[in-house]
Amino acid sequence: MSTTRHILVKMKGLRIPEKPDIFIKGDTRLIAHKPRLYIILLLCMLLIIGTAVGPKTAFALPETTAVDSEEARKLLEDSLSIVEIDHEIERIGKRQKELEQIQSSLETKISNIELQIQERQEQAGIVLRAYYMGERESLLNLLLSAQSLTGFFRILDFYDLIIQNDQAILRAYNQQYKELVSAQMKASRNAAQLTEVKDNLVKQRARVLALEEQVNGALASSSNPQAMAKLIEEFTLYWENVGIYEVKRHFQALAGAMNNLPTFIQGSKNMLKTNGKEYTININENDLNEFLRSENELFNTFAFHFDDGKISAEGESGNLSLLIEGRYTIINDPENAIMFQIDKLVFNRIELPDTTRQALQNEFDMNFYPKQLVSFLKATEVSTDNKVLYVKLELDM
Repeated sequence: MSTTRHILVKMKGLRIPEKPDIFIKGDTRLIAHKPRLYIILLLCMLLIIGTAVGPKTAFALPETTAVDSEEARKLLEDSLSIVEIDHEIERIGKRQKELEQIQSSLETKISNIELQIQERQEQAGIVLRAYYMGERESLLNLLLSAQSLTGFFRILDFYDLIIQNDQAILRAYNQQYKELVSAQMKASRNAAQLTEVKDNLVKQRARVLALEEQVNGALASSSNPQAMAKLIEEFTLYWENVGIYEVKRHFQALAGAMNNLPTFIQGSKNMLKTNGKEYTININENDLNEFLRSENELFNTFAFHFDDGKISAEGESGNLSLLIEGRYTIINDPENAIMFQIDKLVFNRIELPDTTRQALQNEFDMNFYPKQLVSFLKATEVSTDNKVLYVKLELDM
């Protein structure tokens, strides 16, 4: 039986034989039992609908009651962390290869510049020695001692050519020297990043091994290891084929809405205030939720809440539930922005690892950029309290 058919049967709680009994009457083939005909027709309809909607509908959500116990929930969190950290290890591996290629390219570039700069250095040295030894002054004296106007201009043209050549040599040397210093600095930064990436790779691999040992130990001590192993397999399959795409869909919708937030603030009364020197933005959570729902229907069952120093967003859609907790912080690099820092991410009561949070934060820009609101302002403070988000801005001179 195919995986899809097996799961669909399981969802309906039915047992279907691989080949239904049939008999031939004349030229007409009939199903032996009508109930089986209805069941098969139902399965065909489900398969057709599943194909039309997408592959994710072919994966059943594991029984919610199975994760009610703390033991099962912790086991699923650890096993899902293994899967997600494995993905992070893949990303780190790719990044390591990219950095190694960049480092190799920079080292080749530095070697080429060093060879070129030696020649320029010799030429620049000759020019500088000529000025130091007074050779260029003799040309100037020759110019001033010209016997005729024609001779003066001839010497002047010759003198000008020499000076231009001297300047070109010195400029070329200076430019190549700057390129060398820049390449060396890039190589140094890249080497530091490469070291950091390699260290992170080692840490994540050790983390996976520790989690695997922890999961294996929990399975071994479980009262029903086979059932728990099956639950892990089903939930992992569901996460990779449905869960991650639904989470990303919500994050993408949130990023798109945040891009339009400055326009919403400009069109709202009393959100942006000023006393002449200082500007403030006050956004009530109800106003933000109303704005989000006008941007995307996904937020009809999704709501933001502003508490003391914390922001939470949660909602449910069918069998899916999502909880995001975080905070806003001010950043100035690469530009001034109010960044949404994700501190906790829970999917269907299973908390996702920090690597998943960071990957989503890197993929989707959910920041608020004050300069999109007013070009000469920058954010200096941000806080949340009593269902209100407060932002303080000042002139960016």
